[in-house]
Amino acid sequence: MNILLLVAALLIILAGAEAFTNALEHLGDRLGISEGVTGSIFAAVGTALPETMVPVVAVFAATSGQPAHLGEEVGVGAILGAPMMLSTLTLFMMALFVSSQRGWRGALNPEPTGLRRDLGWFLIAFGLSTVALFVPHHITLARIGIGLMLVTLYFLYVMVTLRASAALVAEGHGTEAGRALYLSKTGLPTKIQIILIQLAIGLGMIVFGASLFVDGIEGLSHWLGISALILSLLVVPIATELPEKINSILWVRRGKDTLAFGNITGALVFQGSLLPAIGVMLTPWSPSPPVLLGAGLTLLAGGYTYLLVRRGVTLRPYHFLFNGLCYGAYFFALTLGLISLPLPDRQRGTRRTALPFARMSRSLGSSVDRATAS
Repeated sequence: MNILLLVAALLIILAGAEAFTNALEHLGDRLGISEGVTGSIFAAVGTALPETMVPVVAVFAATSGQPAHLGEEVGVGAILGAPMMLSTLTLFMMALFVSSQRGWRGALNPEPTGLRRDLGWFLIAFGLSTVALFVPHHITLARIGIGLMLVTLYFLYVMVTLRASAALVAEGHGTEAGRALYLSKTGLPTKIQIILIQLAIGLGMIVFGASLFVDGIEGLSHWLGISALILSLLVVPIATELPEKINSILWVRRGKDTLAFGNITGALVFQGSLLPAIGVMLTPWSPSPPVLLGAGLTLLAGGYTYLLVRRGVTLRPYHFLFNGLCYGAYFFALTLGLISLPLPDRQRGTRRTALPFARMSRSLGSSVDRATAS
């Protein structure tokens, strides 16, 4: 049953991604924006919604009657697992699929300034998130400050990206719709309203399909006896990152390299800044061995890709074999037990330190209770 659910979910995601990318090309074309903005902001944020909801739901479930350690493990794992998956396996899979078309030494030609900008902002934001792992829980102001800095970094990135759009369009990097809008084939006009409707339909199918895929994966993981942390670090991101993988594969095989890379690197910035901000402020965000290894390999893969672009190297599919090796190393380190997984607090017999916003919400709740009683 779980296998059938996974297959059905994958087909729904594929159909949704096809409709989404088709509508997004027409939206970018109609608005006259660059491929960098279309891929790095619109596509990245839109397809990042499924994996964004996983840690948010998991973290807040930990404060609403669910086991705290379980929700926090899934939340932290999903937050770190998303950029890990994008910087390693997603780039490798895109290269793998395009290699059958262009060969392993075929040239990939994304617009370099946008790619360099995305990777640079990601490394700054995710590097700050990694430093935050070592900030003790009781230093509340420092943790809140880091979280707010991460949010600010993302909005600064959006402003810089939008500002660069006009110059890129003038240089010939504007978004172009290569095929007719699918809804127009039913007789509807290709107007902005119809484009937005198809965009919403595609995104809805992606979110729904990703949700079904996560359910199927969770069923298999429970049957196999996989821990919550491994599930959230390795298994859930594979499902929730499917939109980025499929969108980028579709685009790169159509020769739209800037959109393909921008979809991945833009999602890296989004998930390397806003999601860790949630982790820093609402979860333990502590440096356990799996977390440190994942963060380190993510920075290694991201830094490696940034150096390639920074040095002006013509990107080729074989360059991303290293990214795939980084993911393989992490996968085998966790699944073969080469690094130890932290035990839940109840098994260690320790008392959990209240987290910044958790303490604030408890204090507020106590105040309301006292006011009500009086």
